[in-house]
Amino acid sequence: MADTGVVEALLRRVEKVDDGVDSLEVATSLELDHQVIVGAVKSLQAVGDVISAELRSSKHWELTDEGREIAEHGSHEARVFGSIPVEGLPQSELMKLSFGKIGFSKAMSNKWIRLDKAHEGGPRIFRTVESIEDQVREKLLLLQKGNASQLEEKEKNELKKRKLLSEVTVKTYWIMKGNSFSTTVTKQETELTAEMITNGSWKEKKFKPYNFEAMGVAPDCGHLHPLMKVRTQFRQIFLEMGFTEMPTNNFIESSFWNFDSLFQPQQHPARDQHDTFFLSDPALAHDFPQDYLERVKKVHSEGGFGSQGYKYDWKIEEAKKNILRTHTTAVSARMLYKLAQQKFTPVKYFSIDRVFRNETLDATHLAEFHQIEGVVADYGLTLGDLMGVLHQFFTKLGITKLRFKPAYNPYTEPSMEVFSYHEGLKKWVEVGNSGIFRPEMLLPMGLPEDVSVIAWGLSLERPTMIKYGINNIRELVGHKVNLQMVYDKCGWTDFTFRM
Repeated sequence: MADTGVVEALLRRVEKVDDGVDSLEVATSLELDHQVIVGAVKSLQAVGDVISAELRSSKHWELTDEGREIAEHGSHEARVFGSIPVEGLPQSELMKLSFGKIGFSKAMSNKWIRLDKAHEGGPRIFRTVESIEDQVREKLLLLQKGNASQLEEKEKNELKKRKLLSEVTVKTYWIMKGNSFSTTVTKQETELTAEMITNGSWKEKKFKPYNFEAMGVAPDCGHLHPLMKVRTQFRQIFLEMGFTEMPTNNFIESSFWNFDSLFQPQQHPARDQHDTFFLSDPALAHDFPQDYLERVKKVHSEGGFGSQGYKYDWKIEEAKKNILRTHTTAVSARMLYKLAQQKFTPVKYFSIDRVFRNETLDATHLAEFHQIEGVVADYGLTLGDLMGVLHQFFTKLGITKLRFKPAYNPYTEPSMEVFSYHEGLKKWVEVGNSGIFRPEMLLPMGLPEDVSVIAWGLSLERPTMIKYGINNIRELVGHKVNLQMVYDKCGWTDFTFRM
């Protein structure tokens, strides 16, 4: 509530009149700031029907900072006149004064002074009248005292044009007695307590009425997890760069699309049970494009398209095994195969979704994580294009310190690992892998021979750690990994893992 003394002084003023008082006049008479009286009015309105207050708007003239200076010291032209002695003053000396330039032109217009350009000592200014009347200052003083009605509109507009005066809108309250008017205000209770009920004091208390129009206190709410925030940023960056999002709603994938279609041999360590989660029910997939499957089988076992292949006995039984996908590149393979079945046009794809690895949990590894993948298919793409896209991609995220290191991937050649500097750990951390898809992967799909596909993949977690300076994956996730939670959410009930 506002200051009690101010409230009571306002109520005494209202008590003396029948038709009401203006809040600005009350503030002036009490020598208080108007906002103090406004605060008292609002406090009384909150108490009840003690007063009635009508908001009114009015316009009045107010001196600017320059206008107040002139009202105190005189106009620029008058001060110029006062600065010139009988023997005159060199023009150069006058122009050194703060008011010299403006005052000189105004005084010349009023014919108070003259300029002798032919004077032997250089241009010199002399008075042309013995005395002057500073009407500008007199008008401003009238306005300052609240006597604006004594000036014509033309005179006010001239002062406004010189930026000595401004017209302002003032909002005031017209205050009258309310139905429960009193010169003393009793604080109303806001809460009915058990003690009041017990001793019966509530009967004599005045309670503040409920305001059902009030918005209430904003409830505390959750915030986006750092992973979700960075995921949203990644998605927006991809969209800004013209990429199209791939459908990634199949956590279960066949070994054919997850490994074989990527020219990854069936004896590769990544396909071992120690690295991959295999499903026992349903254990096998059966729906494959047969002609494409035969071309994949041939390039693995016999070679083709300029490659000698791996020279091993490729088995359909191994390709049929269902797994929890180990990377979203399986989705990229499906999309590229779909692209090859139509007339080729350059494309840019991306995906951000969950993948699963049979990892030993530690500070930097989880059994499940989010993989970000970008794929660009076009004619004549090179490693330089890949590095340029990666620089643009990470710069948009705010990560500018990047390094590239040659690497090996079964399905890309050449291949690169991507490193970024972690300010918290003070070291370079691997954030992704990249490369150009091999012909042994692309040509069996049916893509044109002169089409290149650059691709890169990274986890969502590591760039998030770098961006937010998080040092430990446990610190990032905030809870123990629970794969079963994922499976329950997806409706998977009756299957087990072979570890």
